This record gives sequence, structure tokens and C-alpha cells, in this order.
Amino acid sequence: MEDKTVLFVEDSPTMRRIISNSLSRIGFNKVIESENGVDALAKAEGEDIGLILTDWNMPEMNGYELVENLRSQDKFKDTPIIMITTRGMQDDVMNAIKIGVNGYIVKPFTPKVLEKKIKEVVS
Repeated sequence: MEDKTVLFVEDSPTMRRIISNSLSRIGFNKVIESENGVDALAKAEGEDIGLILTDWNMPEMNGYELVENLRSQDKFKDTPIIMITTRGMQDDVMNAIKIGVNGYIVKPFTPKVLEKKIKEVVS
């Protein structure tokens, strides 16, 4: 699991630092950070991404649009995607699952929750 490149997309610098530290503690060494969906798509080009973590609410291209875009590409149609968001309503979760999200984490969360969810979707 830890040899996979992780792309995580989050517009909040504080949250990016928390997620980056959590991924490092879990053992991921290859991490690509991005602050919105447009940036994420550009950074994912030519990379072998094994896991994607994305926020929902972001400027330029939100996480929902990003997941739809990724799932429309053969390269990412089976890549595990976890949505990390403040949106905890059942409708939001169901809509995310419909577009192809493999896991859903509601903020705030602990590194243990992140690690557990990653293990669920990657194994």
C-alpha cells in the first residue's frame, strides 16, 4: 500500500498539512498535494496514482466535479477515491458513491480514521 503515489486535493493549507502528516505517519512516502480539482488533474497527468483523497468544497473545480472527471478517464476508472469533507448529509454521501467514490470521511477526523478508511478501499 505504502509504495503507491497518493494524490490529495484540499484547498485549506491547514487541512493539507494535517492530511500530509497523517499520510506520512501511515507510511506513504510518495504524495502529491493539490489545492483544487483543476490543479489536481494537471498534477495527475503522467503520474501513476494509486489512491486519491479529495475535499468536496473547493474553488475552480470542486471534488464532485473532479471525481466525475477522473472516473470518465480509463486511467482512473478503478483508482480508489476517498472524499474527505464537512458535508455529512446522507444525500451527499449517496451522491458521492453514485459518481464512484470508494470511501467517505466527514471532517473533523483522526489519523486513525483516515488509515482505517484507506485500508478499506486499497486492500
